[in-house]
Amino acid sequence: MRSPFSLALLLLSGTVAVNAASNSSSSPLFTPEAMLSAPRRGAAIPNADGSLALYSTTTYNFTTHKRKYALSVTHLSNGTSWLLSNSSAVSNANWLGDGNKIVWFESEDDGSTTIKVGDATTPAAAPTSAGSVPGSIDGLKVVDLGGGTYAVAFVGTASPNGTLYNSELAAKPVTTGRMYTEVFVRHWDTYLTPERNSIWYAALSSGAKNGSTGYTLSEPINALNGTGLESPIPPFGGTDNFDISKFGIVFVAKDPKLNPVTTTKSDVYYIPLKTFTEAAPEPQIVTTPKLEGASTSPTFSPGSAAVAFVRQQEISYESDKWRLLLVPDITKGLEASEFYASEDGVGSWDRSASQVWWSADAKTIFISAEDYARIRLFSVPADASTKALPQLIFAEGGVLDVHPLASGKVFVNSASFLDNSIFSWVDPVVSAASNATEGVTLIDANLKNGAEYGLSRSQISEFYYQGDGDYIVHAWIIKPSYFKEGETYPLAFYIHGGPQGATEDTWSTRWNMMLYAEQGYILVAFNPTGSTGFGQALTDGIQNQWGGRPYNDLVLGWEYIEKNLPYVDTDRAIALGASFGGYMVYWIQGQDFGRKFKALFAHDGSFNTIAQYASEELWFMQHDFNGTLWDNYDNYERWNPAAHTKNWTTPLLIVHNELDYRLPIAEGLAAFNVLQARGVPSKFLSFPDENHWVLNPENSLIWHKTVFDWLNGYVGLPPYSKPGDEIYQATLQNGPWILSGGSSSS
Repeated sequence: MRSPFSLALLLLSGTVAVNAASNSSSSPLFTPEAMLSAPRRGAAIPNADGSLALYSTTTYNFTTHKRKYALSVTHLSNGTSWLLSNSSAVSNANWLGDGNKIVWFESEDDGSTTIKVGDATTPAAAPTSAGSVPGSIDGLKVVDLGGGTYAVAFVGTASPNGTLYNSELAAKPVTTGRMYTEVFVRHWDTYLTPERNSIWYAALSSGAKNGSTGYTLSEPINALNGTGLESPIPPFGGTDNFDISKFGIVFVAKDPKLNPVTTTKSDVYYIPLKTFTEAAPEPQIVTTPKLEGASTSPTFSPGSAAVAFVRQQEISYESDKWRLLLVPDITKGLEASEFYASEDGVGSWDRSASQVWWSADAKTIFISAEDYARIRLFSVPADASTKALPQLIFAEGGVLDVHPLASGKVFVNSASFLDNSIFSWVDPVVSAASNATEGVTLIDANLKNGAEYGLSRSQISEFYYQGDGDYIVHAWIIKPSYFKEGETYPLAFYIHGGPQGATEDTWSTRWNMMLYAEQGYILVAFNPTGSTGFGQALTDGIQNQWGGRPYNDLVLGWEYIEKNLPYVDTDRAIALGASFGGYMVYWIQGQDFGRKFKALFAHDGSFNTIAQYASEELWFMQHDFNGTLWDNYDNYERWNPAAHTKNWTTPLLIVHNELDYRLPIAEGLAAFNVLQARGVPSKFLSFPDENHWVLNPENSLIWHKTVFDWLNGYVGLPPYSKPGDEIYQATLQNGPWILSGGSSSS
């Protein structure tokens, strides 16, 4: 039965109007090369009074085949900027205290790192060297201890003896053998070695040197030496895995007593420190009644020993809901209280908090959370007993980083489909009172919100429709900038990965939605069962349903398009996706639905669910398939694309990379071999130096050329590549040069 809420949203979707944007003749076309060449601006960090902000930029040049680097300062009131450094050796720049002093890392040729201090307003002045450490470090955090002394912490790789590891100076083994007697053997894109991540701390002190102020770094101390703990947690843990204050260090680490491939549990630990020069005491574990899943984003309150963080309930489910917790004073008690806890354990707020920040007065906690295909910012009173649900204060696009200031303003870094870096001011009081319709002020958008390439928000709309049950499904529509009423366009039917994930209004260089529209497609990107940001029930609903509810949701989405979008030519449709989206492409290929498409594209997808134990994160399939392979074989076989290969007839491009250890390359090779054996038009592309993603700009450009040449040829659009592209054509290792089925380039 359709709920009133579902009906309301369906009615709303019918009222969404889209005004086609005309691509300005003076704007360069938005192509893969343009996207990959666009400056990539890091998150900006404002100083204490909000007058200046530090940010880094990298820009790739396809003519020189090199990156350019810049560390810059911008004046937030008038937009003027100036360069501090263009060296690739400079990283981790941060403000030092309340003035204009900054501290940063500078990597040396021998693998060591120098810590330097300078003034953001005098870029020509020589910086002061505070000392060096004998290895590569990252993740700098700084806190003022008073009296000209600062606590610093950073991340470094520790050797088994607890010293900082330096790959440049390490002895090279005489054999390549690798032996393992416990997991992990490999994780994400790396085979495990005896070295582990660790957090290091020291004191940075100022004093007179040669008549001017100098800085000295004390001997860094390995905070986790001998504990058996590793932090940040590989492969993606970073500065969100630890924090420092004048009270010490808080961090997250996986439970060393549990099997890391079958459990996701990680705990929050506290190390009390005062001077940051004393030996590290034993870490103290924070208790979280009724919660035993993963933890992240432990964050000290400014000026007090309160700590907020987020944690999941389930011990072996990476996409469980993240719940907000608070330790009121970690120096007096180690038990955390959960916000919005309920008797049934579900919680009274049906969203999943991802990151945590404190207001400067410590009265408010800000949290980011996925919400209706955005990553939004909410404010919460800093009291775990509050009944008031989080208030929305930043609604559009995707929040990346947040910096609350003493003035009460909040500096927000975000992105969107149209821009890779947006700076904004938020007045949290005004914004909360208006549900984020007021109180948000744009400072700067790196790509002018798409205007740099003739793109605009008018190209983007969204709709909801009834899914395969009593729930609604969301989808984005993205049109070309040159869309004209009365004309029809081929369909790009996009399926996101995860499977617990979402297509959200944020920037991506891997799956940039605007690129497909600018090729000439109407792109429709679905958020079916399994998607995040629409309530935990929809996320959890994919368990043991991989080829069930989400597949049925997509078929219903196709029907919606046919009935409601007359400008979409479904006789010229292609489907594409990566990871779970790649799995779904394989699954669709084996069903009648697969014959609806002229061509398909799968990137690093799961072809054979029975082979998933070749992966390294066993918790993933053991959750989604309701148990182990030996106890629940039928569940693994139930939604196996390999069981339906007798139906494979639609032309299919496969990309699968060598360093993808979560979905090993055999998955892509097996699918390609099936296609070739069956005589189905097919192509296989692989990068030996890429993981689940394609990160190298040169590789990414080849990826885009291959994808667009393949898909475009089947729906009557011109190829993206140019004839005679020697770099592109040199990727061919055997067989004829084919752009798409039957067509070849000169």
